[in-house]
Amino acid sequence: MSYNARFKVWRGDDRDGELEDFRVEVNDGEVVLDIIHRLQATQTPDLAVRWNCKAGKCGSCSAEINGRPRLMCMTRMSTFAEDEVVSVTPLRTFPVIKDLVTDVSFNYQKALEVPAFAPPADLALGEYRMQQVDVERSQEFRKCIECFLCQDTCHVIRDHEENKEAFAGPRFFIRLAELDMHPLDTRDRKREAQSQHGLGMCNITKCCTEVCPEHIKITDNAIIPMKERVVDTQYDPLVWLGSKIPRRSASAANKALEQGDLAQAELHARDRLRSKPTDPAALLALADSLRGQGRFDEAAKATRTLVDNAGRSRGARLDALTAHVFALLFGIEAGQLSLDRHEDEVAATLQDAQRLASTGTVLAGAHALHHLVHGRLAEAAQHAREAIQWDVDRPRRADDLVTLSEALAGLGQEEESASALREARSLWPDNPRLRTAQDTVRDMGVAAT
Repeated sequence: MSYNARFKVWRGDDRDGELEDFRVEVNDGEVVLDIIHRLQATQTPDLAVRWNCKAGKCGSCSAEINGRPRLMCMTRMSTFAEDEVVSVTPLRTFPVIKDLVTDVSFNYQKALEVPAFAPPADLALGEYRMQQVDVERSQEFRKCIECFLCQDTCHVIRDHEENKEAFAGPRFFIRLAELDMHPLDTRDRKREAQSQHGLGMCNITKCCTEVCPEHIKITDNAIIPMKERVVDTQYDPLVWLGSKIPRRSASAANKALEQGDLAQAELHARDRLRSKPTDPAALLALADSLRGQGRFDEAAKATRTLVDNAGRSRGARLDALTAHVFALLFGIEAGQLSLDRHEDEVAATLQDAQRLASTGTVLAGAHALHHLVHGRLAEAAQHAREAIQWDVDRPRRADDLVTLSEALAGLGQEEESASALREARSLWPDNPRLRTAQDTVRDMGVAAT
């Protein structure tokens, strides 16, 4: 049995659009996506719609049907009366590309901001062991098909565009809960959920749970338990006090660095990282202690982990990226890392850091060293001079002077090269780069003393 139904379908792009009326045939057993396809075939061939599996498993055909976020392939026409007007509009929370197709890249950006599964460092692939009872609680969340209906209906971002930067949304709260409840994950997802992903902005109206086509209990089984864990972690006085005790290792590492005891600083930093492998202060202290010992390849591993766990703070990310690019370049200069193998990583790190930098001179020292390892001596000298003008940090200024000295030696400016090297030595006599630099400039005919 068939009948003619009245449809209102939104047509337009990111500039303008409106609902258009259609009369279209409906047959027994059909779903809304069938009707949209019939409209494409018979009346409006340029109608844009995103779909794939037509089985409720890919999440592609999300739309708002009579104002409710749904999957078009899972919404049967039998749920509407024959004389009822059926409106089909794009997801309201995301920018329209054309007709029913929206730009959901916001969600993919948020997915990148959730750090991946972090297993124990002492377990190799193939050594993970879990019981079914250990994973049952988080297994529900893996049913998510990323239709983003929960993201669309969440009023925190649906009605407040300004919240999108700080709020990940329900889809990613269940991802964080899945990882935090995983028996082998070692990261502190609770603090990250609160401080970096906006968990505290959710006021648990359960609208996300109501529209989930996989019937995941997003609010009851993920968001509320994560909120409870945050409260336990951050506001229980005994837990708070206990969390402070191991942090002394990171503070002790920094104190040892100030005293020039690099071996002791490394020991304290590694002690802290055993209890919290992603502690930024301990990672930075470890990198500085290794770098001071001339173990640049190991320092690069520490700064790589630091970048992966720097979070969304602009300052923290810039500091992590800067530390990493210097560690890589020091390692390349010392022959501990291969230029061919790490050049892409250096370039990408520099580019990411430059996007966050407030001025072009912030990374002048890194650009100088980058030019130096490529043999671009004039450019290296120019950037090193810029960096020296702005750097107030003694070790960083000492490194810039070493870079300048090597570049000038290669350019035949022997007197200025020797002067830069002497100043570098006065600022940081134990700089491991000095030994290599002295040999380099001596080979070029510059007196190193």
